[in-house]
Amino acid sequence: MLETMLQRYNINSSVDFYNALREILQEIALAGLYRGGFFEKAAFYGGNCLRIFYKLDRFSEELDFSLLVADSDFCLAPYFDAIEAEFEALGILVEITQKSRTTKSAIESAFLKSSTAVHILTLETKTKLKSGPVKQQIKIKFEVDTNPTLGFATEQRLLLQPFSFYVKCYVADDLYAGKMHALLFRRWKVRVKGRDWYDFEWYVKNGFSLNLDHLSIRASESGDIKKGMQLTKDVFLEMLENKISTLDIESVKVDIRRFISDKNVLDIWSRDYFLELSKMMKIKNSE
Repeated sequence: MLETMLQRYNINSSVDFYNALREILQEIALAGLYRGGFFEKAAFYGGNCLRIFYKLDRFSEELDFSLLVADSDFCLAPYFDAIEAEFEALGILVEITQKSRTTKSAIESAFLKSSTAVHILTLETKTKLKSGPVKQQIKIKFEVDTNPTLGFATEQRLLLQPFSFYVKCYVADDLYAGKMHALLFRRWKVRVKGRDWYDFEWYVKNGFSLNLDHLSIRASESGDIKKGMQLTKDVFLEMLENKISTLDIESVKVDIRRFISDKNVLDIWSRDYFLELSKMMKIKNSE
């Protein structure tokens, strides 16, 4: 099954192999969550949701989920057995550890670590390059927002491997809103998350519409705009232009490079380029 799933990828280096294998393990983890009934309570969102179900052309590290209804007592641990069983059915030994909370947070976290069965896997690519064993330990991080911003819509998206099953996901317009909220208001101490800007470019290029109503709810609940304020298109674009005007282009390039195969696509990146993209955005709201 692993070799069949790996055939979807163009693997020409050990980095390609590692990224492909990690994504396959993420899909197997989703299958385990499905069997455990997780998607009755939660929805999939974030970079990996875009990658797996909307064909975003970059890899992502984490599996991000949001509860459908806030529950401060929610715990991931009851789903661990179903996840482990899914991997064991494919001959893969894994270890799942709960991340201890050092500060009060609405995020429930866990790590899934691959064991020896994955590390001995070898394959031969179309270019006759043997990738060999994965030397790094592959880690998959799960995060569940237990107190999410509500008002989002979901849909069922089909995944065909390791078997056919449906995953409850945010709709694309609300995923876009979540991404723009992160891009505008994410609080990094020293670095910029280039993946936010790569995804912004991808949304514009692929003609998705931004749900401004959902972005307004998110920004209001996070305290980044006045409580209950409804963003207008003009106000939003002014915020975005101000963000772009101070953007450290080289920093965003450094962050995204390890997640994409073709680094040349970053050559055009500049403040002027992102300003042009902002003018091409499709934006919708209830007004």
